[in-house]
Amino acid sequence: MNAIDKRSTAIGLGIAVAACVAVPALLPPYWIYLAITAVVSAVIMQSYGVIVGRAGMMSLCQMSLAAIGAWVVLRLNLADAPGGFLLWLLLGGLAAVPVGIAIGLPALRIRGVNLAVVTFGFAVSADLVFNANQFPGTTELKTLVRPSLVATNGRYFVLTVIVFTVLAIGLALLNRTRLGMSWLELRHSERAAAAHGISVARSKLAAFAISAFIAGIGGGLMAGQLGLVVSGNFAMGQSLALFAMAIVIGPHNIEGAVMGGVMGAVMATILDKLKMPQDLGGMLFGFLAIFALRSGYSQTDFTRARKRERAARTLLDAREQPEGEQEAPLEPVTPPAGSAEPCLDVRGLTVRYDKVVALDAVDFTVPAGAVVGLIGPNGAGKSTFISTVTGFVTGYEGTVELGGRSIGALPPAVRARHGLRRTFQTTMIAPELTQYEYLTIGAGRRLAKAEADELLEFFGCPPGEVPVSIVDVGSRRLLDVAAAIAARPRVALLDEPAAGQSAAESLRLGRRLAQVPERFGVSILLVEHDMELVRAACSQVTVLDFGHVIASGPTRAVLEDPAVMAAYLGTAEVPAA
Repeated sequence: MNAIDKRSTAIGLGIAVAACVAVPALLPPYWIYLAITAVVSAVIMQSYGVIVGRAGMMSLCQMSLAAIGAWVVLRLNLADAPGGFLLWLLLGGLAAVPVGIAIGLPALRIRGVNLAVVTFGFAVSADLVFNANQFPGTTELKTLVRPSLVATNGRYFVLTVIVFTVLAIGLALLNRTRLGMSWLELRHSERAAAAHGISVARSKLAAFAISAFIAGIGGGLMAGQLGLVVSGNFAMGQSLALFAMAIVIGPHNIEGAVMGGVMGAVMATILDKLKMPQDLGGMLFGFLAIFALRSGYSQTDFTRARKRERAARTLLDAREQPEGEQEAPLEPVTPPAGSAEPCLDVRGLTVRYDKVVALDAVDFTVPAGAVVGLIGPNGAGKSTFISTVTGFVTGYEGTVELGGRSIGALPPAVRARHGLRRTFQTTMIAPELTQYEYLTIGAGRRLAKAEADELLEFFGCPPGEVPVSIVDVGSRRLLDVAAAIAARPRVALLDEPAAGQSAAESLRLGRRLAQVPERFGVSILLVEHDMELVRAACSQVTVLDFGHVIASGPTRAVLEDPAVMAAYLGTAEVPAA
């Protein structure tokens, strides 16, 4: 946790304590009631913070999940179940979890607007069910009686603040784990997450489960506040309004959840005082949500990013070389040939897209401890080769073996966990992450600061505390490579890592890559157009053209091959099928 996060946490806890003391003591009963409503709404907003703000999935049914929590609490109250309100509250949250997972199952195959339609369909169905069947206790007129410790509204307000704070701290700690950071990657790119060994399905279902638990807790707190609830308290229209508010404010940040709760509680009162229609608030947030979706930033994200970037720019300024001082050049390194034992062995790889043959019976070997290159003109099939070997392209012919074991039946995330990592031609790094956080995701484990600093320094990346949002494209490419190496895989497949680099920077990268097998124990398959980089890094090169291997062997000999030169000049004949 950096200094800014520690300070924000301390301030937040201080405000919570002050609110627990001041609100019951100073405010009249009506405003205490509104304050409870605001905190309960803030709890429910935290569920949006997980599923919408953090994982980036469009869920329009969180109020329906809250209704499940309220229903369970009131049912246990009607049955005079043992344990009391606090236990019932926990059970209400747990009861919403399997429903949340069931709703999340379609998210394994669909996303965006299609997922929003599915979740909204559940909200409509839940609305019909709760309208047709009264909540427990309504017919019997048995209201929920709070425990004596929180019987008054003032004390109940303190309980809601404690619950909100515990959930906020739990989520803050979860956000620092690999699961929490993986949600950010999912929001930006599921392919990148899978390439880092993250189970996309598990992460999505975990997000739905945790958000459902929090929503269920919020519904139980609402039942405790009102004594009895009706279906109108959880109408699907409220889910839509809160979703729009979540997009605008960003409830995955604690201040966003608080703002959302306060606005949700007082908006109706303000509109009523102004004699304006209640639907106006929902329309306003709907319009603002469109702009937030277009910019990709909520208000709290934007504010936090600016504060974080200002603190990080001093680190970047300190890192810049003084004017006139040049960085010491790297000495040329002999590319390692590796051992005779193959680390990655691909045989007869054939990929067809209908009648187009993208790869035709390609054989390729990466020796253990070597850096080998795969080159060819645009459209030769290089990226298709990497995507197929790493599991992102299915339905191919041929075999792929890693360390002597066939991995052809494994999905991308499992191949990554077995030691096959890749980068992409376009970086897909969440800008909210720092260099340290992205390395943690890539490594699949918590890196020691010294180890992370070594990787960043070796590849010439900015300091670890610097957020990705303020580093240039070339530095992001280097960070991508560092994250792939941080996992210490058997083989790292690097797809044009020198994009965005100058000629001198590209040459330096080639010399660094040549040192990777000995220094980090990682073999490398390098796909590049920069021939100087290939010469500096690779001991062997294979050349593709129109999906066929036209040359393979030692780097110098291959690059001087007339057929290779012709292919790069665009005059090579297409080999017969």
